[in-house]
Amino acid sequence: MPRLNPGAWADSAVDFLQQHLSWLFDAVSAVVTGLYDGIHAVLSAPAPLLLAGLLAVAAWWLRGLLAAVLAFAGLALVDSVGLWSDAMATLSLVLVATLATLAIAVPIGIQAARSPRLGAALRPVLDFMQTMPAMVYLIPGVVFFGVGVVPGIIATIVFALPPGVRMTELGIRQVDPELVEAADAFGTTPRNTLLRVQLPLALPTVMAGVNQVIMLGLSMVVIAGMVGGGGLGGAVYKAIGNVDIGLGFEAGLSIVILAMYLDRMTAALGRQVSPTGRRALARARSAATGAARLWQHRPQPAYAVTAAAVLALLAGGLHTFGGAANGPAAAAGPGKGRTLTIGYIPWDEGIASTYLWKELLERRGFRVEARQLELGALFTGLAGGRVDFQTDAWLPVTQASYWEKYGDRIDDLGAWYGPTSIELTVPSYVKDVRSLADLKGKGDRFKGRIIGIEPSAGAMGILKDRVLKEYGLEGEYEVVDGSTPGMLAELQRAQAKQEPVVVTLWSPHWAYASYDLHKLEDPRKAWGQGDGIHTLARKGFARDEPEVAAWLRSFTLDEKQLTGLEAKIQAGGKGKEQEAVRAWLAEHPEVAEAATA
Repeated sequence: MPRLNPGAWADSAVDFLQQHLSWLFDAVSAVVTGLYDGIHAVLSAPAPLLLAGLLAVAAWWLRGLLAAVLAFAGLALVDSVGLWSDAMATLSLVLVATLATLAIAVPIGIQAARSPRLGAALRPVLDFMQTMPAMVYLIPGVVFFGVGVVPGIIATIVFALPPGVRMTELGIRQVDPELVEAADAFGTTPRNTLLRVQLPLALPTVMAGVNQVIMLGLSMVVIAGMVGGGGLGGAVYKAIGNVDIGLGFEAGLSIVILAMYLDRMTAALGRQVSPTGRRALARARSAATGAARLWQHRPQPAYAVTAAAVLALLAGGLHTFGGAANGPAAAAGPGKGRTLTIGYIPWDEGIASTYLWKELLERRGFRVEARQLELGALFTGLAGGRVDFQTDAWLPVTQASYWEKYGDRIDDLGAWYGPTSIELTVPSYVKDVRSLADLKGKGDRFKGRIIGIEPSAGAMGILKDRVLKEYGLEGEYEVVDGSTPGMLAELQRAQAKQEPVVVTLWSPHWAYASYDLHKLEDPRKAWGQGDGIHTLARKGFARDEPEVAAWLRSFTLDEKQLTGLEAKIQAGGKGKEQEAVRAWLAEHPEVAEAATA
C-alpha cells in the first residue's frame, strides 16, 4: 500500500495559513493578549491576602462559612510558598480561555440541539478535538502566535471546547418537550422559549459544562508552560527540567488549590442560578441544626458585598495596593525600566550565562524576564520577536537544523565561548570502554541504554541519526530521552553504586570537575567539529537596543570562569541562581566591568 503523508499535508496547510492569514492571527493575538493583561492586572493589583479574603467572601456567599475558611487557608498557603503571582497568571489564563470557550461553545451547542443534522455533523469533529493529544495543539499555536501566553490560551480553548458544546447541547435536549410545546401553544417566540424555558431548565447541565471547561483549562497550564505560558505551568515545567521535587510539589499543590476552589464555586453557582438547585439548598438549610447550621451559614448578598467593600477600604487605608513604589528605582540607569526577555534551555552554561546577563542588565536599569523554553519554542520565539535574545546557541553543528530553519529571521551576535565538544561519557571505573567503538557488544552491561538529555536538543539528533549508525550501535542501545538534570541524577546514582552507565555530556561542564569521568573518543568524527556558544537575538534587536547588543557582541568567558560560575550556581541550589551569580560577580568584578563597559 502506498504510504500516505498526512503530516506533509498538515505542514503545507499551516504554511499556507501563516502566509495568507498572518493579519488574522495578529488580530487574535492582540485581542487575547489585551484580555489576559486586563484580567491579570485586576488580579495582581490587590495584596495577596486581600484578594484571598475577597475570594473567601465569595465562597462564604456561595457555599457557606466552612468553604470560606478553607478557601482563605488554601490561598494563603499559595502565597506562603511564594507562588501567588504565578497563581494569578494561571487564573488569568484559565479565565480568559473559559470566557472565550463559552462564547463559542454555548451558541454552537444551542444550534446543535435545535438541528439534529448539525449535531450529527459536529460529533466526529468534537471527538477528534477531544482525543487529539493536547500537546499537539501547541505546535500550530507556537507557529501562528509565537511563544508566550497566547498559544497556551488558544490551545486551551481548542482542547476545552468539546465538553462545552456537548453539555450545552445535552442540557437543551433534556428539557421536557411538552414544556416547549406549551410555550409554543401560548404564542411564545422561539427566542423567548429558549431564554425563558429551555436555558433556565438546562442551566445545571450547562454549568456542569462550564466546570469541565475550567478543569480542562487547568489541566493545560503545565503544557502551556512549555511554550512560555508562565504561571504555575511554567513553575512545574521548570521543576521538571531541573528535577526540583520541592518546586514541583509546591506548584502542583497550588494548581490543586485553584482547581478545588474553582470547581466548588462553579458547582455552587450552578445551584444558585437553577430553580431546582435553590429549592434543594433551602431544604438543606432548614434541615441543618447546631454546628452544621453554623458552618453552612451563608450571608445575604448585601452583607457579602459589604464585607468585600470593608476589606477593600481597609487595604487601601493600609496601602496594601502595591507596585508603583518600585517604579523609580527600577527605571534608574541606562535601561530606564525597559523590559527585555531572555530565553534559555536548562543546560548549565545556558542557565549560568542567562542569569549572569539578567543580573548585569538589571544593574543597568532594565527589567529582565528569564524564560525557560523548549529549544524549538526558543528558536520560534526568537524568530517571531517574542524573545529578545538567548546566550546558548551551539553553532555551526549541534543546532544546525534550527539555524537552517530560522536563521534568516535571527541575528547572530557572535560566539562568547569556544570551542565546545559533545561526547558520550562513562565513569572512569568502566575500564574497558575508552571509545565509541568499544560500546559495541557491551549493551547488556549498560542495560541497553544511553542516557540522553532534552529530546529537542541538537546533540540528541546527532546522536540518534549519525553517531549510533556510524558505530553500529543501532538496535543494541536505546537513547533515553529526558532532561539534563535527569541525566545528571542518573549519573550520580550510578556513581554511588559503581554501576556502568553511559551518558550524553558536553564540554565545558561542571560534572567533569565533580566526578571522575572519561570522554569516549570519536575516531570517525561522527560528532563533527567543535561548536562555539553563540548569542542569538531577534531581528531588529541591535537597532532597538544598540548598547545592549554591543555588550553582548564583546562578551567572552574562558573555561575557568564559566565552570566556576556553573559550580557556584550548583552550590547555591535550585531557585537561587541569581544569588549565586551575585556572589560570583563579587569575586570577579572584572567580568561585570568588561561586559557592560
